Amino acid sequence: MIEWLPHVNVSLNSLATLLLIVGFVLIKQKRIEAHKRVMLATLVVSTLFLACYLVYHFNVPSKPFPTDPEVAPAGVRYFYLVLLASHILLAISVPFLALTTVYLGLKGHIERHRKLARWTWPIWLYVSVTGVIVYLMLYQIYVPREVVG
Repeated sequence: MIEWLPHVNVSLNSLATLLLIVGFVLIKQKRIEAHKRVMLATLVVSTLFLACYLVYHFNVPSKPFPTDPEVAPAGVRYFYLVLLASHILLAISVPFLALTTVYLGLKGHIERHRKLARWTWPIWLYVSVTGVIVYLMLYQIYVPREVVG
């Protein structure tokens, strides 16, 4: 089961991305109750992602990006490492930002909720999107060819 978790994680990350966009559209349309439900669903999906991610990484060491230039050119590797670094640094803040933003909204502190959401939403979206890109680069696009012997 552990070997399937990266695929489960990217599915949850993709769903979180979609929900974040839907939540944004809903609030722009002033559909507050629908926005609230979608953002709570986003929080649940992101929490499931985090749980699966932690289970996976407690059981499997990190998967390094290929160093073979025939698999991934050096420029792609550097792009991946910069993307991964920005993803990780911002991902650390998402649970705190998301929980605080949701809490403020649920408690009716709408002005404080809006101010924080202006930071939370783009960071959360960036982390979700870059998580999908990292997965694609690591597990789908730049995969070393197996030697058949």
